[in-house]
Amino acid sequence: MTRLAIAIDLDHCSGCHTCANACKMSNNVPMGMLWNRIVVENADGIYGAEGTYPNLVRTYLPLACQHCENPACQKVCPTGATYKDDKGRVEIDYGKCIGCRMCMAACPYNARVFNWNEPVRKPDFNYGDADVPLREKGMMEKCTLCKERTDRGQEPMCVTCCPMKCRTFGDLDDPNSEIARMKNAGSAFVLLEDMGTKPQVFYVK
Repeated sequence: MTRLAIAIDLDHCSGCHTCANACKMSNNVPMGMLWNRIVVENADGIYGAEGTYPNLVRTYLPLACQHCENPACQKVCPTGATYKDDKGRVEIDYGKCIGCRMCMAACPYNARVFNWNEPVRKPDFNYGDADVPLREKGMMEKCTLCKERTDRGQEPMCVTCCPMKCRTFGDLDDPNSEIARMKNAGSAFVLLEDMGTKPQVFYVK
């Protein structure tokens, strides 16, 4: 089997937001929406910096769909629009989505967004992945793990564009892969582990 996943090294993340902007451009994400965002917090989980100037500490937490093995969003979807594909990704069948937002409420990672805008693709702009489908107004959206790119054997755009190289992409079911090694190294952790969703995005420090 295949379980595509991403590992994020928090010690090397500089909070530059390149991943968020690269994702937005590649996937034609509408204005006012992000599939991939950076949560800024200090050691106490409070937004901002910790310490006294000039000795300040700020933590950056890149956050998107966790592509869970046991996704809460899939369980509540009334139409079957949310599904796990054969590569372990959590995806949305836009033809089945009715925009009820139950998945948005169920996701403990706040990873889904509702599209309030009509789809726009500007053919004169030299960016974006032409294979990424337009999402109609009134649908749910989220990180797809760059399905179109990864189906072509490429890495997700956030991995490709990270200037600090703090993201690693690969197959968790391949015991010889770098991401499997990182997952089994002992320092890896997932968000909200007690929720039982078993994320396939994990973090190392």
